[in-house]
Amino acid sequence: MTYRVFQWASGTVGRHAAAAVQRRGDMALVGLHTLTAAKSGRDIGELLGLGNLGIAATNTIDAVMQSNADIVIHSPLASLVYGDREQQDLDDICALLAAGKNVITVVGYLYPKVHGADVVNRLAAACDAGGSTFHSTGLNPGWMGDLLPLAMSALSRDIERIVIREISNFQYYPSPEIMFGSMGFGTTPERFEQDGARRRRWLNGLFAESIQLVADGLELVLDDIVEEMQIATAPHALKTAAGVVEAGTVAGQHWQWSGRIAGTPRIIHETVWRMHSSVAPDWPTGKHSVVIEGSPRMSIELEANWVSDGLLATAMHAVNAIPHVCDAQPGIKTLLDLPSIRWRA
Repeated sequence: MTYRVFQWASGTVGRHAAAAVQRRGDMALVGLHTLTAAKSGRDIGELLGLGNLGIAATNTIDAVMQSNADIVIHSPLASLVYGDREQQDLDDICALLAAGKNVITVVGYLYPKVHGADVVNRLAAACDAGGSTFHSTGLNPGWMGDLLPLAMSALSRDIERIVIREISNFQYYPSPEIMFGSMGFGTTPERFEQDGARRRRWLNGLFAESIQLVADGLELVLDDIVEEMQIATAPHALKTAAGVVEAGTVAGQHWQWSGRIAGTPRIIHETVWRMHSSVAPDWPTGKHSVVIEGSPRMSIELEANWVSDGLLATAMHAVNAIPHVCDAQPGIKTLLDLPSIRWRA
């Protein structure tokens, strides 16, 4: 069987996904939905860096819905953070599903129940209407903070606590757009709080989904999921590959989400981001890790550069899921519902 794939958005993740689809013998790239009208009508191979493919790009959802695609890889910048309409992604996904298109997204909704019955019911109703399947994936969340601890749990007799820790130093990361734009480094604390409100809600949703998915996978009934966040400011100007972080502006972020039972944290996801190695020396240091406290105790450490290209890895987790999603029964399929997703030759 050949799975016909429509790529939604031509950013870095989208280009990686489309190129991977082109290489696969069991897949065919049948279209590209672009988010800018100026790109509409141009050859999708040109836009994706794949050479001329003789297929014109579109920027209307109707064209995607009316296509012969079996599945849409949905990879725009998350509308919960960017753009004028926070619900744009959910609206688009539901429209595609209702039109009979399976959808894999990387913008969130990894575990929709966290967002409440309205979101679950919308997605389920769209799947019912179109006889289609919805799945969300990623790298973290989507693999490191959820699939990895669940896989490790197979070796456990008792589990007291799971701690997932991501520690990153962006001192040598050369993108000012991501560091100073998307992530909010280099702004005043007041500006960070004001401009980052949407991003904070999005991150809270993403990591709450990951924690709840792990809890449900282990049949742990959580009482709540608590979010905490601290920032650290630069004591003096810090030179980084992305540019200078001025004194007094945000140079570190320490996030923690904890799923609790009777007030005791049972699943903790901790993220520490620094713009320079000298920032916040009292915060956790070391490698990315997943630790299961229990019998036996288990710990896996990952180097800071454990994956050389996180955006490629994100794209491939979506592409490698295509056969599983297309072959699944209609409905919402989370990481708990699908067989183990793996690379295929």
